[in-house]
Amino acid sequence: MYDVIIIGSGPAGASAAIYTARGNLKTLVIDKAPGTGALALTHKIANYPGAEGERTGKELLDIMRRQAESFGAEFIQTTITAVDVEDEVKSIYTADGAFEAKTVIVATGSKGRNRMLPGEERLLGRGISTCATCDGAFYEGKSVAVIGDNEEALEEAHALTKFADQIVFIVPRPELQGVEEVPELPKTKFLFRTRPLEIVGEQSVKGVQVRHADGSEELVTVDGVFIFLSGSKPGTDFLEDQVPLDEEGFMILDEYMQTSVPGVFGAGEVRKTPVKQAVVAAADGAIAAMAVDRYINKRSKIVPQYK
Repeated sequence: MYDVIIIGSGPAGASAAIYTARGNLKTLVIDKAPGTGALALTHKIANYPGAEGERTGKELLDIMRRQAESFGAEFIQTTITAVDVEDEVKSIYTADGAFEAKTVIVATGSKGRNRMLPGEERLLGRGISTCATCDGAFYEGKSVAVIGDNEEALEEAHALTKFADQIVFIVPRPELQGVEEVPELPKTKFLFRTRPLEIVGEQSVKGVQVRHADGSEELVTVDGVFIFLSGSKPGTDFLEDQVPLDEEGFMILDEYMQTSVPGVFGAGEVRKTPVKQAVVAAADGAIAAMAVDRYINKRSKIVPQYK
């Protein structure tokens, strides 16, 4: 019997494990593919607080995991086949057996689009990014393409105008979803009804091959590509209606990352966050962990870990 099972070992799950294990709660972290999350695939990080210099997302996660393990957290890699979180004792069924806990923190992040563009998998983290706030500064004075079809893409393109000398905004649709009027962005050229076919380059991005509405094709030469196409959804399918979700699949949480199901918490991109950043997910994990401590010890308020 664990005090808490954390599902997912990205920045939210790893941060939660650090706090629960340090709080003397018996902690198990389950992740089916710890090396495939958004942070693990990030090639360069230079703005995570306390992590001076540049490092890969995997390096940062390895540090978090070692820190959690130093406090006693256990990590296993296996696939979850079913869960039962509605009872007082939470049961997590996996390919390697069943595990029980008093509480569960869901930190499974978000799932990517069903289909990647040709070249995307090869160059992800080597010129392809999904976070302008994270990586925009690496393209100071360079040219970039934004591939997107929604309001998030527009916001990210706006962030890139502070760094890039030229932005080509490639929109497969006739309009941006959720945007009534597209504002003028400096240094930005919009290509509506333009389908991205392939991201070109071997070791680094050289450009994006596109097809325009008239059927003509063109290689748009750029130094980097930022992708914000619709399709990314929170990884909450396995909860099977046991926990309230909104219409997009995000967990409905209060300020302490709690659901309305006693003993079930969420953290990171399973909730609808205003921005997607590793530091935000890590903060969510810390809040969820301290809320778990309060729940298990039946305290009236959260006790911060000052010592």
